[in-house]
Amino acid sequence: MKKIFVPLILTLLLSNVLIAQNPDKGWEKWQYLLGEWKGEGSGQPGSSAGMFTLKPKLGRSILERKGKTEMAATATQAAFVHEDVMIIYRNREGNPVRSIYFDNENHVINYDISYSDNKIILTSEPNPAAPRFRLIYEMLENKLMNTRFEMAMPNAPEVFKTYIEGKSVKVKELAEMPK
Repeated sequence: MKKIFVPLILTLLLSNVLIAQNPDKGWEKWQYLLGEWKGEGSGQPGSSAGMFTLKPKLGRSILERKGKTEMAATATQAAFVHEDVMIIYRNREGNPVRSIYFDNENHVINYDISYSDNKIILTSEPNPAAPRFRLIYEMLENKLMNTRFEMAMPNAPEVFKTYIEGKSVKVKELAEMPK
């Protein structure tokens, strides 16, 4: 037991030391998104305008995304404000592979993160009792991004349909933002 336990502890300590020595490790694919963004979108809840910021926190060990979106009134719904916070965090190897999302509508969503050439894709786990969610950040041209939020029903967890989509423009680089 001791022969297994000691190497395991040393491995865990060493991995934490390596991440601490390079606090930017793993965040390379997120660099484009760091800063403040403003955008407009439309979808099932109606048209919207909002902003979000994405910046490192806790000594660059996590990224914090804070958003605020104003949803316009529709024929069936009054105008409302949607606010959210998401924390993106790394695994022991230093790779950002998970996030957790909270909003003022009492949603809590755990996401797995994957990447393609110009996209960051956050996908929730299938749940037989609830919809599945996917959030896609697609980098377009300089300081321009498309964001798409999709949902899949429990009986078809791989069939995602767009719920809301919009384009955002970066209005502040991270260096211009207060720390």
